Amino acid sequence: MTLSKPYGPARTLWPDLLAATEHLDPPFAVLDLAAVRTNAHQLVRRAAGKPIRVASKSIRVRSVIRDALEVPGMSGILAYTLPEALWLAEDHEDVVVGYPTTHREALRRLAKDDELASRVTLMIDSAEHLDLTAEAVGADSRGGPPIRICLELDVSLRLAGGRVHLGARRSPVHSPEDAAALARRVVAHPRFELVGLMGYEGQIAGLGDNQPGLRRFAVRAMQARSAAELAERRAAAVAAVRQVAPLEFVNGGGTGSLELTAAEDAVTEVAAGSGLFAPRLFDFYTRFRPEPAAYFVLSVVRRPSPQHATVLGGGWVASGAAGKDRLPTPVWPEGLSLVDQEGAGEVQTPLVGDRVDELGIGDHVWFRHTKAGELSEHVDEVHLVEGNRIVDVVPTYRGEGKTFL
Repeated sequence: MTLSKPYGPARTLWPDLLAATEHLDPPFAVLDLAAVRTNAHQLVRRAAGKPIRVASKSIRVRSVIRDALEVPGMSGILAYTLPEALWLAEDHEDVVVGYPTTHREALRRLAKDDELASRVTLMIDSAEHLDLTAEAVGADSRGGPPIRICLELDVSLRLAGGRVHLGARRSPVHSPEDAAALARRVVAHPRFELVGLMGYEGQIAGLGDNQPGLRRFAVRAMQARSAAELAERRAAAVAAVRQVAPLEFVNGGGTGSLELTAAEDAVTEVAAGSGLFAPRLFDFYTRFRPEPAAYFVLSVVRRPSPQHATVLGGGWVASGAAGKDRLPTPVWPEGLSLVDQEGAGEVQTPLVGDRVDELGIGDHVWFRHTKAGELSEHVDEVHLVEGNRIVDVVPTYRGEGKTFL
């Protein structure tokens, strides 16, 4: 697979996808390479010259991550656990762990390996976490290589004196003063080297502003206010931290906010990964329209009535607040939907719709999932389709025996 080559039609036709995979036994996962390629180039355009750090959590397929990094404009990995980062760093030279770690064994391994320590950057967001990390890696600078540290700035929108919190509950470091104080704690430790600052604005990047209904207008208003507040506060935080130590990078954003975050002068790089697969979560944005690229396929095993067809499996429900928007969506044949009383079941999922009577035992039904990388936790391999043929079958993390969460 080469994502950096010129791309043609944005989407493989259903007849091609069906022809390429009709011999496979479900459940299986498919990546439409024409769509992935289109999405990769769209992400780069939206980043407007800022390098994109590839979010591994949203992919969890090493070969896809590797090929994404060959696309001009994509550079470095944003991992989600330290054990994963150490594994990826065996092949890649720039891996930032996007979340704090308390994995002491992995910390000790990092602290003893000069090459891994030069390639992996840890995330810190509190003095307590800094102390735990220091205890694990050792206080003596002569005991091993310096440990690269990135601070995470909370970039949620807080209103009414902090009583209203809009955004993911991540770092306790919210103000420029908080960031500078923690930065001073980092540089005071002989083993630590402060190299970066990160902030993920989930209330913008992970929340579509074009959802059905009136709610989209409230979302747009909130996001406009949040983006304006954040641009000012992030710039102040970066300036405050740079008075303590020089920074190699300032990371921000996500697939849903690339153009907004990249426009901030204080940000040196952005992060994205979900935009390559374009799951259902990203169908509801006004700023961009990615091409659906990732699917999973199940088999009809029951016809409990003329109005119902039941597939085996289907409970590939996304993480987050429980709701219908976390459920997978049947997309082929068109016109199918889940049954409200049962939803997507672990072992079986009944379907209804105008074309359900066309389905027979053994027929394939195609689904799209809601959140990108979580698809890879359900399958050992992904079939890569180019045109009307499978050009490769590649292992997921799970297929390589890796389950990091």
